[in-house]
Amino acid sequence: MAKFRRRTCIILSLFILFIFSLMMGLKMLRPNKATFGDPFGLELLPELHQQTHLGKNLDSQNNDKINSETNIKNLKSVEITLKPSKASEPYLEELRPLNYYLHVFYYSWYGNPQFDGKYIHWNHPILKHWDPRITKNYPQGKHNPPDDIGSSFYPELGIYSSRDPSVIETHMKQMCSASIGVLALSWYPPGTNDENGENTDDLVPTILDKAHKYNLKVTFHIEPYSNRDDQNMYKNVKYIIDKYGNHPAFYRYKTKTGNALPMFYIYDSYITKPEKWANLLTTTGSQSIRNSPYDGLFIALLVESKHRYDILQGGFDGIYTYFATNGFTYGSSYENWAGLKFFCDQFNLLFIPSVGPGYIDTSIRPWNAQNTRNRISGKYYETALGAALHAHPSVISITSFNEWHEGTQIEKAVPKRASNTVYLDYRPHKPSLYLELTRKWSEKYSKERAAYAFDHELPLS
Repeated sequence: MAKFRRRTCIILSLFILFIFSLMMGLKMLRPNKATFGDPFGLELLPELHQQTHLGKNLDSQNNDKINSETNIKNLKSVEITLKPSKASEPYLEELRPLNYYLHVFYYSWYGNPQFDGKYIHWNHPILKHWDPRITKNYPQGKHNPPDDIGSSFYPELGIYSSRDPSVIETHMKQMCSASIGVLALSWYPPGTNDENGENTDDLVPTILDKAHKYNLKVTFHIEPYSNRDDQNMYKNVKYIIDKYGNHPAFYRYKTKTGNALPMFYIYDSYITKPEKWANLLTTTGSQSIRNSPYDGLFIALLVESKHRYDILQGGFDGIYTYFATNGFTYGSSYENWAGLKFFCDQFNLLFIPSVGPGYIDTSIRPWNAQNTRNRISGKYYETALGAALHAHPSVISITSFNEWHEGTQIEKAVPKRASNTVYLDYRPHKPSLYLELTRKWSEKYSKERAAYAFDHELPLS
């Protein structure tokens, strides 16, 4: 028995020594600036400034259409406060180069009582169908945050305010971690706003500063405010360039001719007649911006096939497709992208397809389930990215970083159960799944574009 005890002690001692040696070896494999207790993996830039609701039961799911009754029984909500560690701070010299041909649509219209005195956009109204007979079959009213929000997913950062500097910084870190080079900022001119929010032009300086810190660039996604036309668009462009054009984060695209020009996405451009756009965007137009200090690259939204020729007549420099729903419009259908690229090449236009991780807007349009596109644990997103790369585009745009109402966000989302709602999430994967997929495809796109683009159209650094 004594011999057995000695043998056991010797074996136990050797095992402890082996474990200690293994831990020391792993420690030596870490970056010098990381501490031993930090996570070691693909979570490059985790930092949370608010309480985050995480699901206690992390059972995997095969798709995003979860069974509500089963999940209400199984999912327990537990509140965890995560404090950012020093090792979670990014070290810019260690980050991979960003892809300035990869753009992401970004929304700064969210608000909460702490920063804005009230909820903004999280309490989005439930929109009525144009047919009253259909509307009466669905809920009415507005969402009631913080547990009931206008989204089918729940953000890891909680019900944040776009005015919170720490939120803006976290967003920039996430984009940087995904190798995204440019954010296309949803923008309304001063004094105007979308029908559910408030003007956010005063946030642009902070967004530019935070973007510059992470080597990101900012371009503008001009929204369809009331009475938008050639005359006030001239004033908008002049305002943006005069006020923000000298900032180091202001995006400029270098064309084949060597000109470095600002880029403007024009949402719902088809609402305005091509004759009006021609006044602004052709050299002979009455409000012409061409060959002036306010010239730029103006990218029209193509929805229907017939819009191609309106875009040419209007004098635009390129097209984008925006919608993340394959098959919803002519422009958003992957099968049409090769033809659209051929058309753009014929007329020297930039072709910018828009890809998204999925689509679900039934939290604000409960009658629109037919346009839901399941994420399928990232497969939908990768299919879209593959289709975009196959078309050899000038730029790829992502819809979106944080359009939570339409469920197109790649921002981190977490499991959450409220009294009457079980929110979708990215399980069985981590909240960073779509950032990691974006980084993977960003690097692939960068390599492939270098092989087929001989014009060396590089944005200014």
